[in-house]
Amino acid sequence: MSPGKPVPRGEAVAPMAAGARLEAMRRRVRVSRLAVWTVIAAGPLALGISLTSTSTTVETASSTTPTTARVTPVTADPAGYAQLFLHAWLRSSINDEASAQTRHAQSMAPGVNLPELADGAQPAPQVVTAVRTAQRAQGVWSVTVAAQYADASVRYYAVPVATDRTGASFTVTGAPGVVAGPARREVPASPYRVSVPEGDLSAAVGEFLAAYLTGAGEVDRYLAPGVKLLPVTPAPYRAVTVRQISAVEETAATVTVPADGTKARVLAQVEARGEDGRWPLAYEFTLAARAGRWEITALGTGTSRSHPW
Repeated sequence: MSPGKPVPRGEAVAPMAAGARLEAMRRRVRVSRLAVWTVIAAGPLALGISLTSTSTTVETASSTTPTTARVTPVTADPAGYAQLFLHAWLRSSINDEASAQTRHAQSMAPGVNLPELADGAQPAPQVVTAVRTAQRAQGVWSVTVAAQYADASVRYYAVPVATDRTGASFTVTGAPGVVAGPARREVPASPYRVSVPEGDLSAAVGEFLAAYLTGAGEVDRYLAPGVKLLPVTPAPYRAVTVRQISAVEETAATVTVPADGTKARVLAQVEARGEDGRWPLAYEFTLAARAGRWEITALGTGTSRSHPW
């Protein structure tokens, strides 16, 4: 290219800029090398200080955002596993290793000894139910399981169970041990201390339960907007009578419906009558006042989707 000749636009500008950047980088490298050799000459201590205080930044054309894996913790629940094992273990026998119950018990607890049943031994229990679970250490549990027999007697067993870190696998680590049953505590005081007289609230609860348990009417008419509850099907009773309604809040005892948004938590004790007799039942309700009437926002615990207050 001749001196003084105009440079065509776009041909030499980029190479010149790139050359300038390259020369600048070379100068930085020479300075860095000089600094390192200077530090080395100064001694190992100075080199350590230099390495800890100097950082190098590398820029790339594209950056990748790190992906964080969301792990949902799993809570182990060995109660059901212990219950299944004890059900099979109490029906197994060392004298009958080919039986299905014996094989089942051995598969759930490898190496655990089996019982040896005597002639005329008490029949196997009718019901086996886990009643208490206690964690002894990380991944180590003790499950108390109750076995109820035909003569109404109950025997309690402590079953040791181990789980993995995810709570997805279990194994019984030793033979069950017969233990004393859980102690019975006193009945705690009820929070439902306010007596609810006959009125709009008791009528709403009674009519709802009649529709819910006998099929007489539609349950939706007694529910707050957004609450979904299906009646019991098939209807198990012919009639329902409310015996008593108690509340937590004093506002539930008013005869007339209070202002919109007023809440009430009540306990309804009822008598249901059917072909198989009379049954005392109890239901917990949450109600809210709206447009001059009480509406049900929740039944019991976890049985409905509560209306957003």
